[in-house]
Amino acid sequence: MATINLSPPEFPLPRRGRIPYNHAWRWRSPVEVDEPETAVKVFVSPRAYVRFCAHAGSDLYNEVGGWLIGKWRVDRTTDEEFIVVESTLPARFTRHGGTFLTFTQDSQVALQNDLESRFPGKELVGWYHTHPRMGVFLSHYDAWLHQNFFPTHYQVALVIEPYTAAGGFFVRRSDGELDPRRYYGFYELNHRSRRSVVHWRNMLPEMERVSV
Repeated sequence: MATINLSPPEFPLPRRGRIPYNHAWRWRSPVEVDEPETAVKVFVSPRAYVRFCAHAGSDLYNEVGGWLIGKWRVDRTTDEEFIVVESTLPARFTRHGGTFLTFTQDSQVALQNDLESRFPGKELVGWYHTHPRMGVFLSHYDAWLHQNFFPTHYQVALVIEPYTAAGGFFVRRSDGELDPRRYYGFYELNHRSRRSVVHWRNMLPEMERVSV
């Protein structure tokens, strides 16, 4: 449902760090049965969550989207890979409708320029777009786009259904497969406050902080 013509850049190996379980709350998708064996764990800052939800809610009738910006790391102790979504870059100069979103050449140039100027040293950890009144899934074309233009195992696709306040992340499994109907929850970073900003009605909270 989204159209893009973006050549994937080359990425270095992830830096080592500490996976921030003890600074996060876990939100589980209703289609998750057990702890997912995904290629990466997804952590989202409150700022990023508020930003992509605000963009999604700006149009309840037409698709909107953009890029997810942050960092890709590997835990220095467990070797678990994880991404942290820290901000967003809403796509400009798009063509869109109720069931499609096209990132034009001008969109691509603006996004690349904004990434380099506003977020030096950060990585493109995925993309997002909305499905107003359609549900949380990847269409056949969405899945093709993700596999061909976001091929690195740690890059994720976020779909938001703004009309019903729902959303979820599509993350490759450890074997590289991507299920276009199975979306995952995420870890909400919350360093200073005990209040969550997550309002998606389809997410199930595990509000006790995870400890390792």
